Amino acid sequence: MRAPVADMTYYPVSDTRMVRGEGIYLYDDAGNTYLDCASATFNLSLGYSHPAVVEAVQKQAESLVHLTSSFRSEPVDDLIRGLVACSPENLTKVHLKVGGGSEANEGAIKMAQVATGRREVITLFRSHLGQTMMMTSMSGNAFRKAPFPILFPGSVQVPDPYCFRCFYGQHRDTCALMCVDRLDDFLEYASGGQVAAVVLEPISGNGGNIVAPDGYLNRMREFCDRHGIALILDEIQTGIGRTGRMFAADHFGVRPDAITVGKGLGGSGAQVAAILTNDRLAGLPAHHHSFTYGANLLAAAAANATLDIVGRPEFLANVRTTGRHILDRLADLQRRHDCIGDVRGVGLMIGVEIVDAAGAPAVALTNEIARRGLDHGLILRTSRYGHGNVVKIRPPLILTLDQADEICDRLDAVLAAVTR
Repeated sequence: MRAPVADMTYYPVSDTRMVRGEGIYLYDDAGNTYLDCASATFNLSLGYSHPAVVEAVQKQAESLVHLTSSFRSEPVDDLIRGLVACSPENLTKVHLKVGGGSEANEGAIKMAQVATGRREVITLFRSHLGQTMMMTSMSGNAFRKAPFPILFPGSVQVPDPYCFRCFYGQHRDTCALMCVDRLDDFLEYASGGQVAAVVLEPISGNGGNIVAPDGYLNRMREFCDRHGIALILDEIQTGIGRTGRMFAADHFGVRPDAITVGKGLGGSGAQVAAILTNDRLAGLPAHHHSFTYGANLLAAAAANATLDIVGRPEFLANVRTTGRHILDRLADLQRRHDCIGDVRGVGLMIGVEIVDAAGAPAVALTNEIARRGLDHGLILRTSRYGHGNVVKIRPPLILTLDQADEICDRLDAVLAAVTR
């Protein structure tokens, strides 16, 4: 007798079998409908099976599915032009020979190391840069590193700009951005004096949806310039319209030396990622960072269709409108549900921090909210792989105002059921 597939699957998987997706909704084989607040793995910027993405992939498959990146092709050329056109003006180079966000972040760090002649990297406490050994080593969170006997050396983790739970016990209106000012101490006392780059997410993805406060990224840019350090923005989650601007760099008004993108660039799930750099970081020989399925033609075709849609001013305006509406609705929920300690976000990258009666992180309750969300047809993800206390609200960017209300109504019902 054959063993159940679940027993042969290396990672845990639920018994729910999904059979179809359309827009922001997912359907299982029992006829249940789910509103996906996680955009699958935060990568379906255009939702499930967007017609334009499907058509672009089908059309490309009729001519070429894959081509070694040594040769040029129309979809890859178009994607390079499109990314340069929509990125901050100082970013003029595109590296597509990566298959995902982890590889993009690692490649950007290599570029900074070669350009500066230094080796160390500064990242944030709750950062999640990826799943490769180098990126696991340079991310925050001890539980992610604990199983591995050998870690990649040369990184320094520093406090996040986490205003709700400030590491320094300060308040934003009086702190003078101490989280940036104290970095000089980390350089002098915690590093080896060889810092090549600062890598950070403008809004933390897995780390709890921590939003960089006003002025933080500009001060970080000044800090990097003062010390000859490259500033790399990990926009794997915040990029491609998630904040209501094409990049979070645009929202915060900062020009980094590099931006890494992935996830939402594929629109409806195509595996595509890229590193966007300025001239300073150009020059890493191709053989030092080149992956077989980078610059895949089907993925490039999907990305081109995605950029065409997301880049429309009215599309991005809708992301901002629906995001503000959800934040307003969540503020009302916060007044009615004591377990909501904080609500924060930009565009459709929103986090709800769950607390206990004393205001401490309520991790078990957070996970229970996500689990019970399925009973109400709501797919939710939590921060730090279930170790955190933030419920993440990141639906596909095609969201309508009616669907935004549907999310908030369902979440209200979940909170009432869990805390009853």
